[in-house]
Amino acid sequence: MGAQNRLERYEQRTEWPLAGVAILFLALYSVQVLAAPQGPGARILTVGLVGLYALFVADYLARLYLADPRGRWFVRHLFDLAIVALPFLRPLRLLSLVVVVNMLQRALGHTIRGKVVAYTVCGAALIVYAASLAIIDMEEDHPDANITGFGDALWWSVTTVTTGYSDLTPLTTGGRIVAVALMIGGISLIGIVTATLASWIVQRVAEEDTANQAATTAQIHELREDIRRLTEAVGAEGAKDNQTEGSS
Repeated sequence: MGAQNRLERYEQRTEWPLAGVAILFLALYSVQVLAAPQGPGARILTVGLVGLYALFVADYLARLYLADPRGRWFVRHLFDLAIVALPFLRPLRLLSLVVVVNMLQRALGHTIRGKVVAYTVCGAALIVYAASLAIIDMEEDHPDANITGFGDALWWSVTTVTTGYSDLTPLTTGGRIVAVALMIGGISLIGIVTATLASWIVQRVAEEDTANQAATTAQIHELREDIRRLTEAVGAEGAKDNQTEGSS
């Protein structure tokens, strides 16, 4: 239990700093893809991205170390492992941006409106933007690429995440991996929203049932009290009549 408490305290203290790191990572990656700097600027960006990515690796190792039991935590956080174990596929590092969605959801509170707004608006925007950057990064060097600019990439991301089909097609292996990740991300986003709404409905129904049961119990108790008082009153009246008859 002590180790679990340490893990919870660690996550509470690092969740917002990690969200800031994820946003900074997105900003640097955006500059790298869209501006395509050369020379020293490109090297500085690469060093910065690797350094930020290393922070996510360190965070994963720290949480694994603090978890108790570690085996169960490891199995339940395989997605986190995928985030830190695929450095050779640079666009997949953007999976770390799910940290931002979680932070925004917590900031907006635990109400159903806050959760739906956070997951749909922020989650969809991050998924589409990140996929647009990733597909440009993968496709821009292909001689026959039909996704050559950010406008094309944004159109491809929106049509792919909503319908699973686009008139623009990735030609590289990396681009197809990004497409698969984007479609899975869109389906997962819809699933999260649906599950949140379903959970809220079940909770409200359970609360109503509990309230109805409490009201019914209170009514039964009041009825029993009324019967008891009526019985006592009838008994007292009968005893009074008996005393009157005896005295006469």
